[in-house]
Amino acid sequence: MSHLVWQKSSYSDAEGADACLELAQGDDDLRHLRESDDPDIIVTTTTSKLRALILGAKAGEFDHLVRA
Repeated sequence: MSHLVWQKSSYSDAEGADACLELAQGDDDLRHLRESDDPDIIVTTTTSKLRALILGAKAGEFDHLVRA
């Protein structure tokens, strides 16, 4: 998987954001996620499952997990 081009959110550059989640497009329908501070652990999923997660996050379905 060394051929993957990793992308992180521009929000990761915010103050106090030492670690971030990175995404990469793989072959065919596969998408990969990893944490920048532990790049050897990679989670692989499909485009449709990642889309469902992102849409849920945009809709606020996971807000309760990040409230202080």
